[in-house]
Amino acid sequence: LRCRMRTSKCQLLVTSLCVMLLGLSIATLTTVTHYELRFALLSNISLESNAYRVIHHTAFYFGICLSMTLILAALLSSAATVRESQCLTAMGFFCFALAFCGLIPAACWRYTHSTEVEESMMDVYDIVYEDVRRNASSFRRHELTAIHEAFLCCGKHSPFGDTDNIEHKTCPSSQVRDAGQDCLQEIRNFLKKHMDFVSIPLGITIGFTVYGMILTSFLWFSIHFSSSLDRKGKYILR
Repeated sequence: LRCRMRTSKCQLLVTSLCVMLLGLSIATLTTVTHYELRFALLSNISLESNAYRVIHHTAFYFGICLSMTLILAALLSSAATVRESQCLTAMGFFCFALAFCGLIPAACWRYTHSTEVEESMMDVYDIVYEDVRRNASSFRRHELTAIHEAFLCCGKHSPFGDTDNIEHKTCPSSQVRDAGQDCLQEIRNFLKKHMDFVSIPLGITIGFTVYGMILTSFLWFSIHFSSSLDRKGKYILR
């Protein structure tokens, strides 16, 4: 039994290290996504009534809080393993459980609301494009040009016949010459690739948080029923 306890302690230390690396990875991914040119550009251009700006900022704060919770869980679990403290073990378990309770809704939201994010991003482009088509304001034209340059796309398929003039004024010359990609399709493809990439660390993190909860609960019960995992037995000679 003592050998199994020591094995569990080693496993918990390794798991804590992996969770800490995952927490740092999620913090980095969240920061890079928040300030990435294409995401940030659409967020700055979007109107207050558009849902994308809210989604953009909410995802950033959620990712940072989640990464901090994972790092805290890893630190508490490591300290609990070394010091064999019931209090630290319970706190580590609580942080793992808290991270798990945040990861499951995030995973569900990723699959059930991905179309909402996609539509809100495309709505931003539609609004800017139609404003330029109707008014041809210089301010909106600069925004549309910035979107075309960021996504390397050119215009969209429209039932109106005056799109060619807009595209020649706002698209990069290479995109106009080569009949560039439709911007709505390019936004959809970009978001799909990004969401698929995010799903990988999300699934790995869920697995490690579950494993961390199992190990911390086992360590807590081990410490509870023994004053020390390395305690020697007492022998009485008769």
